[in-house]
Formats: sequence, C-alpha cells, structure tokens
Amino acid sequence: MPCLARINRLLLCSTAVLGGCVQLGPDFQSPAQPWVEHWNTPALELTNQKHTQPDSRQWWQVFEDPVLNQLIAEADAHNADLLVAGLRVMESRAQLGIAQSGRYPQLQQASADSLYLDRNQSGGTNPQDTNFWQHSAGVDIGWELDFWGRFSRAIESADASWFAAQANYENVLVLLHAQLAQTYYALRTAEARLYIARNNAKLQKRSYEITERLFKSGAEAELDLQQAKTQYLGTLSTIPEFESQVASFRNALSTLVGRPPGAFPELNNNTGLVPLLDTAVLQDVPANLLVRRPDVRAAELQVAAQSALIGVAEADLYPSVSLVGSIVWSASSLKGASDTLDLVGGPSFRWDIFDHGRITNNVRVQDARLQQLIVIYQDSVRQAAREADDAATGLIKALERDRILSEASIAADRSVTLANAQYREGYSDFQRVLDAQRALFAQQDIYLVNRGTAVNNLIALYKALGGGWYSDRPMIDAATRQQMQQRTDWGDLLDEPKEGTP
Repeated sequence: MPCLARINRLLLCSTAVLGGCVQLGPDFQSPAQPWVEHWNTPALELTNQKHTQPDSRQWWQVFEDPVLNQLIAEADAHNADLLVAGLRVMESRAQLGIAQSGRYPQLQQASADSLYLDRNQSGGTNPQDTNFWQHSAGVDIGWELDFWGRFSRAIESADASWFAAQANYENVLVLLHAQLAQTYYALRTAEARLYIARNNAKLQKRSYEITERLFKSGAEAELDLQQAKTQYLGTLSTIPEFESQVASFRNALSTLVGRPPGAFPELNNNTGLVPLLDTAVLQDVPANLLVRRPDVRAAELQVAAQSALIGVAEADLYPSVSLVGSIVWSASSLKGASDTLDLVGGPSFRWDIFDHGRITNNVRVQDARLQQLIVIYQDSVRQAAREADDAATGLIKALERDRILSEASIAADRSVTLANAQYREGYSDFQRVLDAQRALFAQQDIYLVNRGTAVNNLIALYKALGGGWYSDRPMIDAATRQQMQQRTDWGDLLDEPKEGTP
C-alpha cells in the first residue's frame, strides 16, 4: 500500500507538471443544516407577526431611553473587551499579509563580504609575503512554485480567519449591548424595588407608631404592638440589600462603559423606570436573525479556515519544485587578479520520500480538527435556536403574568385601605391590617420583579437572534491607533477596511 500511494503521487506530480498547478485538500463546503432556513417555533411565531421590523442592529431603541442610548455609545467607544476584539481583527489582517507573501519568492537574500588575507610563504625557491583584500557581493533568489496549492490554501485559511475575527468582533458587540441593557434594567428594577420597600416601610411605621401609642395608653394589647414592630423592621431590613444591589449594578455599568467605579450622574435620570412591555414590541422581533448571528458565522468561518489547512498539510506529501538563482560578484586587491561575475540559476527539486508517518498523520490531525469544528458549528446553531425559543417563551409568559400581577397589586392596595378603615371603625382586628400590608409589599415587589424579567427576556431574545451587531465607532480608536503607529510601522492596516475586503 505505501508503494501504491507513492506511485499515485508520482502520477499526480506528472499531471501537475503537464497540466498546471492543482489545489490539494477539500474545497470548503458549508456545514449549515437545512432546518435552519425554515426553523420556527410557536413562541417565535407570536413574536413575529408584522412585516415592519425595527432596526435589529440597534434594537435598544425600542425602549426609547436616552440614558441607555448614551451608555451604549460610551461602551462602544471604551469597553475593554470590544477594544481587544478590534485589535484581534488587526492581528488577523497582519496574519493574512504573512500568508499572502507566499505568492512571491520566499528567498530574497543579499550578502556582501570583505576579507583581508595576509599570507606568509617561506622556504622553497621563491619565498614571498602577500597580503590583499578579497571582496564579494551576491543576491540569492529562491521561489517555490505553488504546484500543490500550499500557499493558495494558506491564504484561503488566513482569509477565512480574518473574516472570522470580524464576526467575533460583531459577536462581542452583541454580547456587550445585551449585557449592558440587562444590567441597566436590573439597576432600574432594583431602584424601583428600593422605592417600594421604602414606601411600605413608611406605611408600616405609621401602623407601628399607632399601636405603640395605643399600647401605652392601655387601649391595645402588646401582641399588636410586637407584630407591627416585627413587620416594620422586617421590611426595613430589605432596604440595605436593595441599596447594595443598586451600588453593585452601578459599578457593573461603570466597568462596561470603561469607567472606574464612582460618580455616575447620568443614572440620576429615569431612576426606577422599568419599561412596561406590550405585544406591539413582541410583534416587531425579527425571527430570521438567527441565520446571521455573529458567533454562528464565526464558527462557520473557522470551519472554512481549517478546511484549507488540510490542503496545506497534504502539500508536504508531494515534491516541492523551486526556481533558484544567484548573482555573485567578486574582486580582489591582489595585483593581476581579475573581477568575476557569476550567474547561477535553475530548478530545485525536493521530496521527503521517507516521512515515517509524520506528514500523513499531520493530514489526519488537520482533518480531525476540521470535523471537530463542524460538530461545534452544528451544536452552536442548535444552542442559538434553543436560546431564542427560551427567551421568546419566557417573554410571552412574563407578559401573561404581568397582567395577573398588575390586578393583584391593585387588589392588594385596595385591601390595605379597607383593612385600615375597618380597623379604625372597630369592625376587624389589627391582624387584618398586618396581613393586608404584608400582601401589598409582596405583590408590588413581585410585580416589579416580573416586569424586570419581561425586559430581560426581550433583551435575551434579541441577543439570541444576533441583534445589536452594529456600531458606528471605529474598531481602533484614534488614541490607540496613534500609539501603535508610533511604536510600529502598520502601514494602512489600522485603517477601517471596506466591508467584505481585507
């Protein structure tokens, strides 16, 4: 079998010499699965009932919150993860430049020497001493012909990696925008819960003060006093926890927008404002964004990059043919010596005929890596679909629950009013007042938490469908570009590339 393989390679070599260059390795085939194009779920159908759709690149505009818009613009300019992702795009552009250099002679070397010789010759019939300078200069050129597509496949791989880096940059934008919006509305929810806790603490404090006065006057039992005090202090104890959450979310937003923790005056506007979603927002969510989700595209481009590397590895199984040449000039200060100029050139043939399995197994390694990336890609698509359906379902159910909890909060507020009135008129005991107050605080808090959950699920849905991949900011800001150009000659690689071109 090894001999037969060598014969087959020799035949392929002959074909390549007679018919031109070939590209070894598989041509890229998209690992996309057919079900993706027509995939849908009942939950997503409910979220995509209109033909008019908002700009999914900037989906946060549906909230109409100028503070959120300002924070996202600042994060696009200063977020550390986004800056690193942009620099990785520039790194991949430089890697592509390295691969493209394979189109040109790989050996381009100039050399020059000046040697001083001092020769002492004694004895014999004609002893003499000579000393002279020997000068030489030359240029060596070697160009390996791309018979097997080694260099073209390497360029193909680097090109796919460059586009994958761009897709990863867009994926960082998707994650950043979603995380910032979720953190922002988690802060607003915590602020609203803090406000509710303080209001309920004031209400319960008044009841506690009333029972305290009645107890001191002998008109009330101590049990009512202690129960009112217990409920008031229990509600009061939740306030520090909410205050801690508010501070934590503010610090998280500081990090996301590239600021150190500290004063954040912008957040003093719209305090505690949690959007109240309705079905109109749901109907504008585009379900077809799944096919352009950046991390899915990046996974597909990584498959393309690895597929080309198989051809690079297979090229080592065949001989390399190079054109080599040298121009050498030499001169000497020795009297009577003449200058010489030599031109040498011709083809060079190399073939590792005994690789002991090294090259063959390297091809197998590259193929195994390709299959791994195909499986990873297919799994990433399934995970994206699951995330989209989970978010859509969670959003629909949160809105269903919102209507129920809204009515429950209204009923709880009315119960407190009635319980207080009946207690003052002597028709009920104080326990009913305590129960009504406890239920009011619980229902108002649950209602706010559910509103925050609905907003979080809407953001998660846009994130799952790949929305928010756009930013009008450059990948590399002016200050970073200037710093890098002062340190290294980057040519025009730090300039914003045109869409679809390296």
